[in-house]
Amino acid sequence: MEDTAQAIFAIIAKEAHTPLEKITLQSTLKDLEIDSLDIVQIIFEIEDRFGITLPDKDPSIDTDSVSGLVAAVDRLVAEKNAAPPGAA
Repeated sequence: MEDTAQAIFAIIAKEAHTPLEKITLQSTLKDLEIDSLDIVQIIFEIEDRFGITLPDKDPSIDTDSVSGLVAAVDRLVAEKNAAPPGAA
């Protein structure tokens, strides 16, 4: 999870022009004062970086907090890696 968290921290810092040291697992995107357009770009970058798709409006996916994003990415990557070859 540490590598996932560090990658997500870097994406948030780059896309939202937020100092890396300000981002923690306890941060919410609202706490970090990230606007909705930057959030969309952050989601796109996370999807590209990890080769996953974060579902829209899935109540089990928390895209409002950094820890929620890390947990969602870890879960989706694990599911993707566990899928049989050729499954989409």
